[in-house]
Amino acid sequence: MEHLFGALPGAVSLGLIWGIMAIGVYITFKILALSDLTVDGSICTGAAVCTMLMTAGVDPWVAMLCAVISGGLCGLVTGLLHTVLDIPAILAGILTQLALWSINLKIMGQANRPLSARNFPVIITQMKTEEAIFTLVLIAGAIIGLLYWFFGTELGCSIRATGCNINMSRAQGINTELNKVLGLMISNGLVALSGALLAQYQGFADVNMGRGAIVIGLAAIVIGETVFAKIARNFAVRLCGVLLGGVIYYVVYQVIVFLGIDTDLLKMLSAVVVAIFLGVPNLKKKYFSKVSKKRVKEAGENA
Repeated sequence: MEHLFGALPGAVSLGLIWGIMAIGVYITFKILALSDLTVDGSICTGAAVCTMLMTAGVDPWVAMLCAVISGGLCGLVTGLLHTVLDIPAILAGILTQLALWSINLKIMGQANRPLSARNFPVIITQMKTEEAIFTLVLIAGAIIGLLYWFFGTELGCSIRATGCNINMSRAQGINTELNKVLGLMISNGLVALSGALLAQYQGFADVNMGRGAIVIGLAAIVIGETVFAKIARNFAVRLCGVLLGGVIYYVVYQVIVFLGIDTDLLKMLSAVVVAIFLGVPNLKKKYFSKVSKKRVKEAGENA
């Protein structure tokens, strides 16, 4: 049991990092109602850009800003493929993701690049988990505050309106194509930021580090909405719920490791959980709508 509690700070740190990534996924999946698979590549792009700049002597904050910009450019490519070439969003994301694998490899020059805290002034490291948690909470708090402010502006509200009802938004004169591109850029910028933080925390960037990221992001969203949806429907609270969903995911992961369950099955279990939580509400709607219609019909006949 001591081993479990000793490993929890590390799980919380990773959960916060991936929770930031999940917030990026939330923007496209929930706000824009788009399925964007670019994140599996853009998270590695952020890590690769940050790692190469820091190893070249660039300040870590500047390197992370460049990582965010690189992620935004990844989202821009996906957005242009979707809006200009009329490629479905999910396919546009896949195309960008495939291209990013080669681009990330070229950025790093090899499949794996070290970023040791002993040699470089990293912002967070797994050798100091308590400090890492404190720093990550501050960064996540700043991100949630900025997003809460931005999506309350006219531009932010127009992006939310685009995802809510695209036809009505167009009728109101909103440039929905531009909003999609902006949303994808913001989303992948946050995903790349999480990649930059992850590279510093674990001490390396790897070309395959983003594999399955979309599943973790969706799992964090589902967990966050399930656990915190009843507390409040405030936008900031929802974002906090997504962030904490990532923490819960990695704490559960650590418990699975402690119990000796095969960790190779974790992503499959995550996929199953996400499928259940996404599918059950639709089944409920179909089932209850049929039942309610049947009851109304019977009530009419009895009357």
